[in-house]
Amino acid sequence: MAKQKKTEYGEQSIKSLKGAERVRLRPAVIFGSDDIIGAQHSFVEILANSVDEAREGYGDKIIVTKYLDLSIEVEDFGRGVPLGFNEKEGRYNWELVFCELYAGGKYNNNEGEGAYEFSLGLNGLGATATQYSSAFMTVKSYNGTTLSEMDFKRGEPVGDLRVSPIEAGMKKRGTVIHWLPDLDVFKENDIPEEFFDATMRRQAFVNAGIRFVFQKEVAKGKFEKSEYYYERGIADYIEEITEGIAMTSPVLWKFETKGRDREDMPEYKVRAEISFCFAKSGSSEYYHNSSFLEYGGAPDKAVKNAFTYAIDKFIKGAGKYNKNESKISFADIADNLTVIINSASTQTSYENQTKKAITNAFIQKAITDFLKENLEIYLTENQSAANTIVSQVLVNKRARESAERTKLDIKKKLSGTMDVTGRVEKFVPCHSKDPSIREVYIVEGDSAMGSCKTARNAEFQAIIPIRGKTLNCMKSSYEKIFQSDIIVDLLRVIGCGVEVKSKRPGDLATFDYNQLK
Repeated sequence: MAKQKKTEYGEQSIKSLKGAERVRLRPAVIFGSDDIIGAQHSFVEILANSVDEAREGYGDKIIVTKYLDLSIEVEDFGRGVPLGFNEKEGRYNWELVFCELYAGGKYNNNEGEGAYEFSLGLNGLGATATQYSSAFMTVKSYNGTTLSEMDFKRGEPVGDLRVSPIEAGMKKRGTVIHWLPDLDVFKENDIPEEFFDATMRRQAFVNAGIRFVFQKEVAKGKFEKSEYYYERGIADYIEEITEGIAMTSPVLWKFETKGRDREDMPEYKVRAEISFCFAKSGSSEYYHNSSFLEYGGAPDKAVKNAFTYAIDKFIKGAGKYNKNESKISFADIADNLTVIINSASTQTSYENQTKKAITNAFIQKAITDFLKENLEIYLTENQSAANTIVSQVLVNKRARESAERTKLDIKKKLSGTMDVTGRVEKFVPCHSKDPSIREVYIVEGDSAMGSCKTARNAEFQAIIPIRGKTLNCMKSSYEKIFQSDIIVDLLRVIGCGVEVKSKRPGDLATFDYNQLK
């Protein structure tokens, strides 16, 4: 069949997306996805603006409401988003903030000329992108004297800006934004309650003293309410998540500094608070300007470098390594380290608009240097905690190495092409090579093997005798299991691999029914 002729690619083939099309046709460029993940990120973009206001000291509460129709409302008590006429730009601010990509009030943070110092908002994209991707959006702004209102539908303004005086009993200051993620843009728009819970809990402990309220409409006009508040921020949070499992007391450190990512680049401010302890199970969480860094980036690299360096140095100094023993790795520390870093900077390089990792070289260096210096002091001055940490890290290291050696030994025993007839004592094979019909009979002792050998169909029935008492594998370690000749012989004959479960998966072939010999 001849190929269908395509439209000619010429001078008129190039198209420029304009207005709301830029987001509605390609939402994943801004939100990272066009499914529920993208819809969730659109919520985070609006929440971020309210968080920035509260972080600057304007308001101490943020209310999020999910309605029955799946629409969302974010209310803060800040200064109120400007919507009126901007003489400098010659346009209304409602148009700049909600209809113009790369327009906002957070570009000059590092020069001290902006309305914010440390802000989660950065690129002037979030509010516009969310408005463009919504089925409808209503914005209300209270500046202390007047209420300004503006409506949008599917990326376009509906009517003109409405301004009225604030009357007695009305809200005085703040912004209220109500919108519905559009199913013409996102594949799903029912953001689960668990996402709101996780997001607002995180925002509460990285923004100490700010109260977050989540309201879910369960019937017309009736709401279930949850509140999130951490007076001491990450200090309260680390105590919460390590309660009952902490091996050392949580530590909280803070620092502030200035620096450059490169000598010829502008200097910027960095501040951070770091809390950690060792516990029966480890975890790490990184936040920058209130954004949860799912992929870490600079802070994660700093933690791995600094903790490995400081603990290794202490172990060497205390003579805790055995002769010719290899040094620890961060994996040995991570099993029991619980660490939270909440950092901020006046200039930030995120990997992309979803802000799941930062790449600032100076931030990484600043956190690394601070941790190295203070961990060395901490381990020296807190002998009890240091001994607990070192003992556990060395236990993890030696257990890891033992498991790796065991896996390597198993792999050598079980992998590769082998003649099981010659290598497994007294194994009686069958003639067929077809795994779909072959059978193996496991019998007790030589006498049982003799009877079965006479009665079997040699074409497809094989026999292996078991000598003595078989090890109870449910109650034994992997090392002991694979020292048992009976167990190893059975695995060789069956030939389908073995599944070894551990904290760190290795490259040992796991159980595969299709590989039965």
